[in-house]
Amino acid sequence: MINELDLLKKDWKKKTNFEQVTESDIYKMIHKKSSSIVKWILIISILEFFILNGISFLVNNEEYNSFLIVHPYLAIFEKLNYLVIIGFIYLFYKNYKTISILDSSKKLIKDILNTKRVVNFYIYWNVLVSTIFAAYGLIDGFTKAFNNVNSKILITSTKFYVIFGVAMVLLIGVILIFYHLLYGLLLNKLKSNYNELKKIEE
Repeated sequence: MINELDLLKKDWKKKTNFEQVTESDIYKMIHKKSSSIVKWILIISILEFFILNGISFLVNNEEYNSFLIVHPYLAIFEKLNYLVIIGFIYLFYKNYKTISILDSSKKLIKDILNTKRVVNFYIYWNVLVSTIFAAYGLIDGFTKAFNNVNSKILITSTKFYVIFGVAMVLLIGVILIFYHLLYGLLLNKLKSNYNELKKIEE
């Protein structure tokens, strides 16, 4: 189905005596769509923060608390992560307020690029944090499992490294897919809007 922006672009390209759609009309439509996309990025990031952290607070996992006691620096890193995520949410809000103000196509192009950059950094940060916690969790889990099965099995064995490597690759893959589903489609739409704006500027 042809969307509203595609219809405007077709009308804009027609060279007839009928009333034509101007570059300004195309720009306004792209601006409207971009503002809506950034708003959804903000909403999803807020929901993600409260849902994921809300679940962890509701589920009082004694084993996880013991894990943080054994690794106190991870407890500090977890609190730092909360501050960083709140900082990203603030940046999303700031980008939304900035991009909502109708200005010029050049300004909108800059705002779109900035928004994409911030979202990508946000995704990279979450992947990094999840990977660090998962790595420590897997190491502790495998250590306990090996020690329970056979105290003679060394944690530095080849078997451990293979299992650990495969588990980490699968975990990172799942995390990337998760964030791709959350933000990938929105970023692709922003990229499409960016390309259309560049065509107008040419």
